[in-house]
Amino acid sequence: MEGWYALHDFRAIDWDAWRDAPERVREQALAEGVAFLDAHEDVTDAEAGASAVFTVLGHKADLVMVHFRPTMADLDTAERAFEGTAFADFTERTTSYVSVTEVGGYTSDMAKDPADIDDAGLARYVDSKLHPSFPDSEFVCFYPMNKRRLPDENWYDLPIEERAELISSHGEIGKSYAGKVVQVITGSISLDDWEWGVTLFGDDVTQFKELLYEMRFDASSSRYAEFGPFYVGRRFPPHDLGAVLAGEPVPTGEDAHAHADATHGGAAHADSAHGASSGAAHGQDHGHGQDGGEDVRDALADLDIYAGKPHGEDVHAMVLYSEADVDDLVPEVEGLRGNFEHYDTHVKTAVYDDGSGTTAIVSIWETQSAAETAGGFLSELPGVVGRPHEADSTFGTMGMFYTVKPEHREDFVEKFETVGELLDGMDGHLESSLLANVDDENDMFIASQWESKDDAMSFFRSDAFSDTVSWGRDILADRPRHVFLS
Repeated sequence: MEGWYALHDFRAIDWDAWRDAPERVREQALAEGVAFLDAHEDVTDAEAGASAVFTVLGHKADLVMVHFRPTMADLDTAERAFEGTAFADFTERTTSYVSVTEVGGYTSDMAKDPADIDDAGLARYVDSKLHPSFPDSEFVCFYPMNKRRLPDENWYDLPIEERAELISSHGEIGKSYAGKVVQVITGSISLDDWEWGVTLFGDDVTQFKELLYEMRFDASSSRYAEFGPFYVGRRFPPHDLGAVLAGEPVPTGEDAHAHADATHGGAAHADSAHGASSGAAHGQDHGHGQDGGEDVRDALADLDIYAGKPHGEDVHAMVLYSEADVDDLVPEVEGLRGNFEHYDTHVKTAVYDDGSGTTAIVSIWETQSAAETAGGFLSELPGVVGRPHEADSTFGTMGMFYTVKPEHREDFVEKFETVGELLDGMDGHLESSLLANVDDENDMFIASQWESKDDAMSFFRSDAFSDTVSWGRDILADRPRHVFLS
């Protein structure tokens, strides 16, 4: 099955020409370069797709722009559009790669249109391979590869059953890196000089090294694979192009206007309306992102409140709400959970309900990026309406998870009602709900929304909350887990 077409466009900067150019020429080139990258990350040029730009380490290139688009015509347009910018005059293409995303035919359940796959979780997995987005990962690794066609080692002479067995073994190694490395496979037979392109994303480049090293002992690679050149790079937001050219650390964490005004005379802010959305994808705080999570956990720790660090690591929760009937929602979530459980970073995924129409899907992960990736699948569940109070000025606090002793469940519910009355009178409190896991009524979840972090912390510092924590020691079957909502 083929999906979106892919272009990896590697560029070297003509540094001598850049340094020698008049300032006004550099400003214009930078403005057009930022505008192009911004527009393509926002996919203003096509009906769907994804784009990202990365630095490239080493001598092979300085930048790589990666585009996924529904048609080859879309790629053609994007490629020529870049050549029309003033910034392109300061670059030279060192190499490129044209391919198309694909799901192999060795597993019949996967080699179908996602719309024809009965398993909802598997359907979403296949769709993510055919129509990939860029994970929130720092590093990228790209390489092309072939299957050997030597007289005694010809992959294409093997029976399909043997090839399927080899591919399955190969895939099991990849699964062991789930949550650490995201892989996109693109086919290029007849489209480029190699047969496949492999693009890896992750936050630790040594995971690329370990994954490829381990795979090379597998017969699918050791006997039948040939590899082309490898490229490794770091992602940066388009508005940081000026910082890249200036040799500054990226991402800068600044918005397009601030960075342009500080370092480039204002030129880089062209088309800066895109800058806010690009920044949001890289961890800037817009009310619900990761910023503030560490501060909140630290503040809770100062109050001697367990802040959700199983196995010595923080956890992150993606919480969405659904208007769908619970009986229809549960099988869908079970399908996703079956796929999530292949990933080492998955902690739990469950449906919680308050019995009066409020239903939440909670997925807890050991890393922020894994939680956000899961959120892409969860957001496609039926009836999903996001979370209440989406305005940027509000603050989504912890999800507070409690495993209650069965004989004290009613006591816990009654206590929440008492605390709820207190919350209703507190400044900045918007809403707090008590929900129970539909598979285990003693697994309780409190979602609490506040206007600001300070408002939330005033409650956590209150005597009422302290008294509740002390009371809960005899009521709970396990330590409570307080996690920041990703």
